[in-house]
Formats: sequence, structure tokens, C-alpha cells
Amino acid sequence: MMAGLPAAFLERPIAHRALHDVAAGRPENSRAAITAAISAGYGIEIDLQLSSDGVAMVFHDERLERLTGARGLLGARDAAELSALKLKGADEGIPTLSEVLDLVAGRVPLLIEIKDQDGALGPEVGPLEQATADALRGYGGPVAVMSFNPHAVARMARLAPKVPRGLTTEAYAAENWPGVPGWRLEELRGIPDYARTGACFVSHNWKDLGTSRIAELKDAGAAILCWTIRTPEQEAQARKLAQNVTFEQYLA
Repeated sequence: MMAGLPAAFLERPIAHRALHDVAAGRPENSRAAITAAISAGYGIEIDLQLSSDGVAMVFHDERLERLTGARGLLGARDAAELSALKLKGADEGIPTLSEVLDLVAGRVPLLIEIKDQDGALGPEVGPLEQATADALRGYGGPVAVMSFNPHAVARMARLAPKVPRGLTTEAYAAENWPGVPGWRLEELRGIPDYARTGACFVSHNWKDLGTSRIAELKDAGAAILCWTIRTPEQEAQARKLAQNVTFEQYLA
């Protein structure tokens, strides 16, 4: 049976998309931001998308425009092409998960969000989860995986049962999820898949932490993380309910 979330994930704040500051040459999810987080002793949260040749790439968006000078879908390019693209504000390309694991090398906790590949938080998952499990095989440091898509978390339970896993959750307002049917959003609001996926934590939107479901999960032993904190005042409020914060734009 899978162990719970390692204590390291509750002992230090977690830098959202690593300790990024593009003005300082550290774009989100970049090696520079990861190195800065390690130096500061923070945990690190990163995001994964899938290249056209099946490699887990550390990148938040489905499209390339916001974070690189390129256009189009990340998934339309192979890992070599993506690694050669320059991130805006830095002289480095998009890293692979394997490269990030080598860089972190167990020095700080690594929280990995598997981005939804189905498009509607549905069951069309598998290739990114497989690439993630393959990269994690043999990694010895504190690591956990999570996703907004419970199907992705359930797949990780089968592919990498010893890796702690959780659900990324929120209030699921329709305007924030234009590709997801209303019935699915309503379903997800109740966090119905916690037990089914064998999750041991949730990372919930800090603005919505006061729900009865979060209290119920916490009482049942779930670790409660939250996202994304941007001020000390928000952190103080969130910590009344959450055991740790994911932060950016200030130093937690």
C-alpha cells in the first residue's frame, strides 16, 4: 500500500512553477527557477505536458506562445525541438522531466502536476502518465504527483503505485474551464475521486479552502496543500486551514 505524503512536503513552502522571476532571468518551470528554489530551500512545484515523441516536458501551457517565442501546440513538437526553443527571459530551452529530476537530485521536495491531456478532464489519458512514471523510475528523492484530472491520478496509481499522489482541486467555476461540460464540473466540485485514486493529499485553491468537503478530507487524514498564494496576508489566511502553501511573487 502506498505511504502518505512525505513530511518534507509540509515542512517548507512550495515554490509555484519553481522560484520564478522573469525579470531576474528565471522564467517559470525553468532550470534557473528550479536552481534558485533549491538554493533557497523551498519545495518545488512543476507542470508537465507531453511532446509529440512521448517525452514529459516541464511546461505549464498547452500552447507555446506565452512562454516562448514560438507558436502552436507544445504537443506538435518533439522533445529535441522543444529543448532547443528559448524560454522568454532566459537563455535556456524547455527542460524534460528527467533533466529536472537530475537537477533536483532529491535535495528538496518535488510536486509534479500532470496537466490534463483529455481536454475535458475525462478518461482520455495514458501517454503522459506513462512518460512520467518512466522518468520517475529509480528517483530517490521526495516526490509526489497530482492532477486536476482524476483519471490521470488513477492511471498513476497503476503505473507508479509507490509514488504519493493527490488531486488538484478548486470550485470549478465554468468560466475557468471553457472546454469542460457543466455536469463534469459539478461532479468534480465534490472531490468524489479521492478514495478511488488512492490519493493522500489535495492541493486546493486557497480561496475555497473553507468548504465542508475539505474539512471532511482533512479530518479523515488527507494532507491539505493549497495554491496559489501571492502575499503574506494570503498565506496567513490559508494556513488557518491548509498545512502548506504553494506560492509565487513573494518569498513565503
